[in-house]
Amino acid sequence: MTRPDPSGACPPLPSRALGRSDVRVTALGFGGAAVAGLYQDVGEEEAAAAVDAAWAAGVRYFDTAPHYGLGLSERRLGEALRDRPRDGFTLSTKVGRVLVPHDGGGDDLAHGFAVPATHRRRWDFSADGVRRSLEDSLTRLGLDRVDLVLLHDPDDHEEQVFREAYPALEDLRSQGVVRAIGAGMNQTRMLTRFLDDTDVDAVLCAGRYTLLEQGALDTLLPAAEAAGKSVVVGGVFNSGLLADPSPGATYDYAAAPAGLLRRAVRMREVTESWGVPLRAAALRFPFGHPAVASVLVGARSAAQVRDATEQFHRPLPDAVWEGLRTRSLLSGEVPVPAGSES
Repeated sequence: MTRPDPSGACPPLPSRALGRSDVRVTALGFGGAAVAGLYQDVGEEEAAAAVDAAWAAGVRYFDTAPHYGLGLSERRLGEALRDRPRDGFTLSTKVGRVLVPHDGGGDDLAHGFAVPATHRRRWDFSADGVRRSLEDSLTRLGLDRVDLVLLHDPDDHEEQVFREAYPALEDLRSQGVVRAIGAGMNQTRMLTRFLDDTDVDAVLCAGRYTLLEQGALDTLLPAAEAAGKSVVVGGVFNSGLLADPSPGATYDYAAAPAGLLRRAVRMREVTESWGVPLRAAALRFPFGHPAVASVLVGARSAAQVRDATEQFHRPLPDAVWEGLRTRSLLSGEVPVPAGSES
């Protein structure tokens, strides 16, 4: 990676095609949950500024979902991207949850979003549900198309997903309605099945390929590499623990276990001994595997976007990885990115 330009101009972000499709994603992608009030309210101007900062940094891959803020993420991303050249960016959204109007009042914090509970989510992995969900998403986005559609968290609907939802996505791709298809989950077993048994272009794996855990190396990443398909990595900070390993840090959306917190602190000691913030190493780590096409980072403000961009481009010597291995914090079997010291 190249060092950031002192003038403030960002180096270009590399991009890769998803599998054998013509859909390209930048190595750093913008995850759209945070701007939809994930855990705390985010104002319209702050959200728009975050997307603008991502664009200025060269990010051209944006990911969203109906689940995020009960459609707020889609509406905000659509508004922020609507006047950009449509062929100049890649947009992914997800299907599986249909939003149904709800007038019961209250908020959506039970699902993690600080937004009014104007709708409720209904699981629907039927073929009709997939098509309706995509149509509703396009309406909220105010755009004519999305590039990548992912089946979202189908953990408890496996039989129906492979029988109905996936064939519907394949049909939409064959008709040219979408250009690439896949699935996004927090587990590896079913994602590996998608790679082995279907013709998905990519999968989004959240939280299972990070500096703290590499379960995706067992089956998922080898399956993707063998099939010529791509993996997008989400949750690279494990819900915050690898961004700031301090008391009260979260891991998988809950309080971090003491043992993992101690491990993350030891990792930080190693990376900082080489002048590298732990979050920079965590952000770059997934690119050691050739199947990884992009890492999604959620940001609720322009400042967070600029920090992520700075960490992505930060020089990262091979000695960081060697130091982690020497202290038994990273297995020697785990692939790491080539160092960048200049």
